[in-house]
Amino acid sequence: MLQGLFEGYPYWVRATLAGVIVLALAYLVAELVSRVLAALVERINRHVPGDLSQRKSTRAALRLVRFIITLLVAAVLIFPAMSMVGIESRIGLSPEHLATWLTGSGLRIALIALLAWLVVHVTGLVVRRLEGEIGTSATVDVIERAKRARTLGTLIQNTIYVLVSTISLLMILRELNVDITPILTGAGIVGLAVGFGAQSLVKDIISGFFLILEDQIRVGDVANIDGTGGLVERITLRTIILRDETGTVHVIPNGSIQRLSNQTKDFSFYVTSVSVNIREDTDRVTQVLTRVADGMQQDVEFAPFMLGPLEVLGVDRFNDAAVDVKMRLKTVPSKQWVIGREFLRRVKRSFEDEGIELPVAHRTLLVSQAPMVPPDPGPDTPPPS
Repeated sequence: MLQGLFEGYPYWVRATLAGVIVLALAYLVAELVSRVLAALVERINRHVPGDLSQRKSTRAALRLVRFIITLLVAAVLIFPAMSMVGIESRIGLSPEHLATWLTGSGLRIALIALLAWLVVHVTGLVVRRLEGEIGTSATVDVIERAKRARTLGTLIQNTIYVLVSTISLLMILRELNVDITPILTGAGIVGLAVGFGAQSLVKDIISGFFLILEDQIRVGDVANIDGTGGLVERITLRTIILRDETGTVHVIPNGSIQRLSNQTKDFSFYVTSVSVNIREDTDRVTQVLTRVADGMQQDVEFAPFMLGPLEVLGVDRFNDAAVDVKMRLKTVPSKQWVIGREFLRRVKRSFEDEGIELPVAHRTLLVSQAPMVPPDPGPDTPPPS
């Protein structure tokens, strides 16, 4: 019935009319779907912190979805629109079969792709929300926890992205009537080969995951790993990077770590011994040391770094010239050396003020002297009378 309305019009007029109808309907459907998705995403974004780049990526994904929906709707409507204006299809593909496929498998493919994108996007939003809740304070501990959360969050996002993408691709291939059995078999063989060839890499990544998850070490800690010590500059899933006091950078694979000693975990101790003359009263020395530590705790420059009073552990050892008094100071992480150097400087000055003598080395010299032998008298020497 409608075909008779367009009889007599030139071909280009009917083709243009069919194209306008198809594009208009496709645009309306795509715009409606994209607006619904945008409203849903915006509602989620209100409760999730995110920077400008994340919002831009969301808008780009929505534009891609709208473009795909436009193509699908246009492909479904193009043949009915051509038939409506009296244009017969000149391609070998049956319009009815194409429309049936588009409304069946084609629609399912679009839904699979859309659901995959939603899963990946929602996962990213949840991870960012957790990171935002952790990093609400500016303290060092919270900042380090936020770094750890970002590292684990990135790993979780990438893992879910790979899994969802792989599953979605297999489902789409199945909708295209592609036999995925050889693909799965080949993927299994490749995975087995990669697993054997990359055992050390897999071991490094698994060790790094648990190292970060258990918070064994953080960036900024001073650690000793299998005899190599230094400042932790970077932690990844594969390696730990240390820089020692000479500036040398050490890259240590996580899977090779046998022993990790963290010198700045939660708190630190500065442990030292002070040697004084053997004649000094150790109780008096202890009083002077305690007074020096108490003075530092009253100093606004050093008090924030000290977590307790001086612990005098007692006489550590002595000899004929000196006696060693051992002690320790509890400090915040990484500040034990700053506190220790200032403590020793003040101890030296206090010892000088109190007249406490430092040990003096004694050295005994044994001098051997040859016996006196009278000279041999010569022939011209007269005999004694």
